[in-house]
Amino acid sequence: MKKQMSLFIWAVAVFGMSPVWAATNSGMRAASSADLTGGPATRTRQNVNYQKYETRTSTRTYDMKDAGDLYYTAPTKRSALYKQYDNSGRNGAANVRMTRAETTRTAARRKYYLAHPFFQPLQGKFGSITDLSYNMNSYDMAFSNPTSIIHDANGNALTLNEASGKWDMKQFSIKEDFSYGITDRIAVLAMLKYDVSKYKFEWSNGPDDKMDDNGLNMFGAGAQWRFVDNDKWIATLSGYYQHQKDVSDNVILDIKGGYKYGKSTIYGLLRGWYVDLDGNAYGNGVSGKDGEGYDATMFVAYKTNTDNAMYVEGGVGVFSVLDEDWTLNVEGIFGNYDWHNQASLKAAIGWQPNDWFALNLYAKTAIYDSADDKNLEFYYWRANTFSADGAPLTGLSRFGDAKVDKYSETNIGVQAIFYF
Repeated sequence: MKKQMSLFIWAVAVFGMSPVWAATNSGMRAASSADLTGGPATRTRQNVNYQKYETRTSTRTYDMKDAGDLYYTAPTKRSALYKQYDNSGRNGAANVRMTRAETTRTAARRKYYLAHPFFQPLQGKFGSITDLSYNMNSYDMAFSNPTSIIHDANGNALTLNEASGKWDMKQFSIKEDFSYGITDRIAVLAMLKYDVSKYKFEWSNGPDDKMDDNGLNMFGAGAQWRFVDNDKWIATLSGYYQHQKDVSDNVILDIKGGYKYGKSTIYGLLRGWYVDLDGNAYGNGVSGKDGEGYDATMFVAYKTNTDNAMYVEGGVGVFSVLDEDWTLNVEGIFGNYDWHNQASLKAAIGWQPNDWFALNLYAKTAIYDSADDKNLEFYYWRANTFSADGAPLTGLSRFGDAKVDKYSETNIGVQAIFYF
């Protein structure tokens, strides 16, 4: 089968969201929607620490009677000391009383940290996170069980002639989360995401199939309720709706609770997605012209004969104030993403020079994925092809299996956070 396709693929990331301000474009649940019964569908997938670090001062007065030195060496000239006299001495003699006032700074931390995973704007305030991220997803494929159910116009059977290949996605995303505080405890959010993506099938026995895909691919809205916030505990409940263009409609619920200990918040989280697919299968695919100029489609299916999916993930994390201007956030997540399980680690370091602006640099990577050794179904369609009985083919046909190895997901990014 000769291939030289200018590709259009589905590789949608149903990203692991952090609540109200999607903390990152992170966690690529690479998935695409396709209709295996008809023509192929096209397209690819923080809140301030309410620990109130305030500046407190205390004034201590040291009394030194009879010009005695208590905490420091007295100047040689007594007139240089600030003296207070009273007339309580015997026979009317004046007693010398010297005092020194000292201000002690016991804490100096700003009240709100914008990169904190529980931050949300207070009543009448606005928050904005502009998130720029670079996302990578890849896996090797070893093909088996090839079939020859597709025929060209001359009746010749088309077969899979690749022994192995690799799926590779590189994506630059710009995501904007804009939030507003209805009350001090309830905030609403709107979000948009623009992707610049490069998708590629690398083949062992032929030229690569690749394509660029750029566009505004996601929008959504949601709300967050901070229902607990005291000196020791903080908790939020969040809900969102997202639309992934040409792929799915998603409903996400998120609950998170944290314990405040010193300058840190130790927290746990639980998230769930309901994904309503546009087609009846999802996975990775490409579509375009083949070497003979025909429209063609390839598709590696994560799952078939389904119009929805459920994702669930849970994890623990810690957010710490390192210095008045610097913060650190580390998070571990384990999730079930319908067709595979994954464990990932995320780390973020934040710089906040004032109360209204912060930069947050983050990275997230999968450290375990059960996708390895799974056999995924491989599908193919091309215009002007026929079944064995001569009927024109209008939908994808199974063409063999692809065994997955070295599944990888990584993303790095930076967030510019504003509060006004």
